[in-house]
Amino acid sequence: MAGIGFELKKLFKATGVLGVLRAYGYTGMITAGPMLLGIFYLMGIGIISNYFGLDELSRQLLTSMITYNLLISLLVTGVLGMVVTRYISDMLYQEREDEVVGSLSGVLFIILPIGCLIYGIIQITTGVGLVRMLLNLVMLAELLSVWMMMNYLTAIKNYKGILIGYVVSIIVSLGGAYMACLLIGVSIELLLVFVCIGYGVMMCVDVYLLYQYFPAKGKAYFDFLHWIDEYKSLVVIGLFSSIGLYSHLVIAWFSKIGIHIQGQYYGAPQHDIPALFAFMTILITNINFVASVEVHFYPKYRKYYDLFNGKGSIGEIQVAEKEMKEVLLHELVYTARRQFYATALMLSVGMTLLNKLPLGFDDTMDGYFRILCVGYGVYAIGNVIMLILMYFTDYEGSAIATIIFAGVTTIGSIMSLNFDVRYYGFAFAIGCMAYLIYCILRLYDFLQNIPYHILASQPMVRKETRSVFTFLGEDLNRFFEKHEAPGKAKVVLDDNKQEAKGL
Repeated sequence: MAGIGFELKKLFKATGVLGVLRAYGYTGMITAGPMLLGIFYLMGIGIISNYFGLDELSRQLLTSMITYNLLISLLVTGVLGMVVTRYISDMLYQEREDEVVGSLSGVLFIILPIGCLIYGIIQITTGVGLVRMLLNLVMLAELLSVWMMMNYLTAIKNYKGILIGYVVSIIVSLGGAYMACLLIGVSIELLLVFVCIGYGVMMCVDVYLLYQYFPAKGKAYFDFLHWIDEYKSLVVIGLFSSIGLYSHLVIAWFSKIGIHIQGQYYGAPQHDIPALFAFMTILITNINFVASVEVHFYPKYRKYYDLFNGKGSIGEIQVAEKEMKEVLLHELVYTARRQFYATALMLSVGMTLLNKLPLGFDDTMDGYFRILCVGYGVYAIGNVIMLILMYFTDYEGSAIATIIFAGVTTIGSIMSLNFDVRYYGFAFAIGCMAYLIYCILRLYDFLQNIPYHILASQPMVRKETRSVFTFLGEDLNRFFEKHEAPGKAKVVLDDNKQEAKGL
């Protein structure tokens, strides 16, 4: 993540329980905020709709609409998310902050039409009506913007401002929905309006924070496309990570436990609800990775690599390598142990609480919850190791890992449709185990030969990769530079003429 580790290191230096809790709270807010917000909306809107007597079919349709928005936005932004994060990091490292926020406009210019086209086609074939279709497209556009802006917000130090944005959006959305249903009456359209308002508030706060922090001078909106040519593996990693995480959910919709809601809207409440709560267990590891691994591991990692730049002797490099490996192993074991505790807690206390809530949990759902908790726990540890591989710029290994994860999970989930419904979810858990095993083996092999990977595996002369995306970015930049502000261009031209006369 672009810069969050550097700032959180300062927070973790704070003494006392409150200081540590504040640091972990900020970490969770940055790493998991949008997903937690989506879960809050799904649960909150579901409770409100049930309280005010919305019929069962309408509740299922509303939940399906929000779920489709979340999944489509995650899949679309996942393709470019890693590339954009790398671009932002490079711009910050080169002290070119002016170019950062301009790229957001370019990214949104690309992903908004793609996402809205995909969801628009689904809704047209479903026949949900014009008002519902427009509201869903507005929600999708907001989600695409929010997810993408999170890649930029990790560089911002104003954690309190981001937290305020989350809290205000939840209060406005769920509080407003409750009051409106109380005064006007419940309906799908009304509830969709307030979900859109909630995400809209969050998006506005994010935009304000970004433009307050980054100078809005850069006009190279599409320079980030060159990073696709340079780092194609990042696109593969983002895409297949998303497929591996969410394909088993979609496949379950068309299984024996799936239900047809309306048109192209499908669902599998028996599988989706346990998956939703099981997914929350990985937040522990996501938070711990940023708060522990990045904060403690990065200084050793940076020191080791700096010694190769003519600053250290062979003895110093060997000592630094040993220290880095020891810290990395300690933090990985520490992270895995915390994930194990979190999974065990969810399987005991969490399951007891879920069975007491009015969610309709039965023996089948309990079984799904157990196996998915294990699967997500294993995935969380494997994903941390994959991110460490990316720290060492082993993009090829990370890409292979995510392809294995997506392939085993998706193919296994399709094959499991021929088995008893009790075995749904096992394919995802097996895919996560394959993912973890490969990542461990890849990292072990890499750590055994770090000097080779740093010195010998790199090309002697770096050759810039320029292909279709680089050319597309340059063409789009020229197009917008030409048509964006002709009046401003004329002023600049006149100023240049006056300077020429003076000379």
